[in-house]
Amino acid sequence: MEGRGEVVLREVGIRRGQVVLDFGCGSGNYTIPAAKIVGDGGVVYALDKNEWVLDELMRKAESEGLRNIIRIDTSGEIETGLDDDSVDVVLLYDIFWYFPLRDAKLTELLDEVYRVSKPDALLSVYPKHIDSGRLREKIERCGFTLRDVYSEMLLHNSRLEKGELFNFARARDIPPKYFILNGINSE
Repeated sequence: MEGRGEVVLREVGIRRGQVVLDFGCGSGNYTIPAAKIVGDGGVVYALDKNEWVLDELMRKAESEGLRNIIRIDTSGEIETGLDDDSVDVVLLYDIFWYFPLRDAKLTELLDEVYRVSKPDALLSVYPKHIDSGRLREKIERCGFTLRDVYSEMLLHNSRLEKGELFNFARARDIPPKYFILNGINSE
């Protein structure tokens, strides 16, 4: 398992110097590997609502000499506090049991991801606990284009299991608010 997260993230497309948002990062199965890949010239924002897991993540980062992880504590709100067009890569890995398809919070999350993402940013999604086909459609309606599907052994709950990552590019010039303003249902 050691090094598996790095292998996966490199194959997904994370590179040195990038800005990454790991939304719902948990204990950092992918935060730590992302921080190693982006190096000192990059940064990884680790967002979670569980203070204890963020404390543990920051202890791991410190023990590995990683100083490029910025923690974002949340009490469940979706707004990240990051600037518009400021993130190269967003990871939404195994968070969808908090964001069911019919919940308006999922659309709010995707709008926030679109807002903070740079043009042509990568959105990588691990669709556990949700209908992946319907989730893909919803993500595409919110301004992203499916780039590829990565099917491999992934880290989940600190163990390896077969899974798929859906990798999207942020479409240019189609902000999610377009759909709302033009009466298109993003459900």
